[in-house]
Amino acid sequence: MPPQPTLPFRDPALSFVTRVDDLIGRLSLAEKVSQMLNECPAIPRLDIPAYNYWSEGLHGVVGNGRATVFPQAIGLAAAWDTGLMRRVGTAISDEGRAKYQAALERQGYTIQLQGLTFWAPNINIFRDPRWGRGQETYGEDPYLTGELGVAFVRGMQGDDPKYLKTAACAKHFAVHSGPEGQRHSFDARVSLRDLNDTYLPAFKRLVQGAQVEAVMGAYNRVNGEPASASPFLLKATLREKWGFQGHVVSDCWALTDIHVGHKVAQDAVEAAAMALNAGCDISCGVTYDKLEEAIQRGLVNEAQIDLALHRTLLTRFKLGVFDPPEMVPYTSIPPSVICSPKHRRLAREAARKSIVLLKNRAKILPIHPDVKRISILGPNAASIEALLGNYNGYNESLTTLMEGIIGRAPEGVRVGYRMGVPLSQAALNTLDWTTRDAAASDLTIACMGYSSLLESEEGDAILSEYKGDRADIALPPTQVDFVKKLVYAGARVVLVLCGGSPIALGDLEDMVEAVVFVWYPGEAGGKALADVLFGDVSPSGKLPLTFPRATAQLPPFDDYRMEGRTYRYSRLEPLYPFGFGLSYTRFEFSGLKLASGKLSVGEPLSFRLTVKNLGGMDADEVLQVYLSDLEASAPVPQHKLVGFRRVHIKAGKRRAIRFILPPEALTFVDENGDQKIEPGQFRLTVGSCSPGRRGEELGAPRPVEALFEVE
Repeated sequence: MPPQPTLPFRDPALSFVTRVDDLIGRLSLAEKVSQMLNECPAIPRLDIPAYNYWSEGLHGVVGNGRATVFPQAIGLAAAWDTGLMRRVGTAISDEGRAKYQAALERQGYTIQLQGLTFWAPNINIFRDPRWGRGQETYGEDPYLTGELGVAFVRGMQGDDPKYLKTAACAKHFAVHSGPEGQRHSFDARVSLRDLNDTYLPAFKRLVQGAQVEAVMGAYNRVNGEPASASPFLLKATLREKWGFQGHVVSDCWALTDIHVGHKVAQDAVEAAAMALNAGCDISCGVTYDKLEEAIQRGLVNEAQIDLALHRTLLTRFKLGVFDPPEMVPYTSIPPSVICSPKHRRLAREAARKSIVLLKNRAKILPIHPDVKRISILGPNAASIEALLGNYNGYNESLTTLMEGIIGRAPEGVRVGYRMGVPLSQAALNTLDWTTRDAAASDLTIACMGYSSLLESEEGDAILSEYKGDRADIALPPTQVDFVKKLVYAGARVVLVLCGGSPIALGDLEDMVEAVVFVWYPGEAGGKALADVLFGDVSPSGKLPLTFPRATAQLPPFDDYRMEGRTYRYSRLEPLYPFGFGLSYTRFEFSGLKLASGKLSVGEPLSFRLTVKNLGGMDADEVLQVYLSDLEASAPVPQHKLVGFRRVHIKAGKRRAIRFILPPEALTFVDENGDQKIEPGQFRLTVGSCSPGRRGEELGAPRPVEALFEVE
């Protein structure tokens, strides 16, 4: 029998667009519709295997066997390190590729969580500390979020000119940030100014700066339109204004919300038509199986299905799934990369850089060599959940905080461990053997805070009364009482906090000797914490969000206006400000000099300064650049982050640093949502924390400032 001719869609010599068009032309309507949901069945007559678009990789490959577990996204953000973020994205995509190839070779197809389309990163703005999913984000600032997101996407998607290593997805578009219990029905009412000043810039940055392959629509409505079926968001903004070329996927079962939760459609058929007409290409879970009926009703036509399918199939072609493996450079990534020594070292580096030292009275840290007895206490000391956060992978080498400290403590130092208090429930036994031990120790390391059992997505936080959100941002009362009891007994407490969101400490902040925030630090969390506590490295993490003093400082949770929120708009003194984090050494900023004190509209801002390490320890510092528009004709942020850089400076040495800020850094957003730049006076501030007295009161280096004018 003569060899069969190669079908055009199988011909690598043709363009991807030509091949996609050929494949679509060979599909029946039923086959087309079958490929419009995340779970696509095989098409045997064309030898197309099953494929599921639903895979996750927020801080490691999720739910697919062994994987390197990096710090939760909010912890990665606390490192303020775009180079690190890109390396983390590269490691995750390497492991994702290796796992995909292994599954394909084993069974000939892949199922959910085994594919190459990863629904990460989450670049929603963490506008309210009560939101349980805020831990998945990069914090409260749109600029920091955009820069870290671009770096992550570039690591995930690779740098081959033809093929994608994996396809990243920016989610959840848009204005998605709690409350979790209302997300299936809530209408986020936002002004055009807040929308374009806060909620959309990171998405625009990933679309135009990283060519992110996919965007996920959110559950909620935005100004009346369901986000996953919003003509304003998906057509007018994403595709027409920003030029997005990839595909749009709904959040899972979000299209059901169109008629069940939001009640803006009569039934699933009408909801499917609304979403398709608005530009949603894939439905996760349900609803697009009704598209044939939508055609019969005249609500959509087959050409619209072809257009959506063209976008999603184009992603699969760019991933090389229809090409011989030897033509796709990423198919040769071996399984040995999974949890490799290199990736484990990277996880430890990331965890170290994410740890934020918030208080260090009398320099109790690093732990002094004369310390003879250490007590480790608290519900998170031996907790695996406290390492992982949510949307996590797992492996056999997770190091708890207790294990890390014990593994690092020198022989001859007595180290003991007891939980002492549950995570959120009161102890039932009135006997307490922990207080006496803590009081007799030179140092008590109290590992407190939260875990994904208390804060997370709506179905995961099984100890939460609020579907993963928090009604109060303080520590659980049982933990507060326990720490107070330790202090009253005479214990010198180093408070180590796990969590994915701000924690208000009340009078505990004055009572403990030190406060160390470790987030959900991933597989190497215990080792990284020990590295910092024992002084093997200096802490260098910075807060990617403001820690309020109390829940009472927050506007109503369901109010999406930015007034009174985040460091950009709140005028209340925080517990710990945005960008804050202490070191074991001291840095000095000096010599700020602008290239010019007067700029023309559209001209970049160039300046330089010097940073000196005044202490006796080599360390990293994060330079943060803020601008304040002092004469804007519309409401603007008090100050906004426009640049940052992590630098390593040896003890006693100094470094000259130069920045060039693009003209866009000087813009503001008016009431119509348009970016503008006006003549007037500006203030430039460079330091290691957001501007304000609180940072200096807590020990941050004094920033340097300069005024300049735009003519």
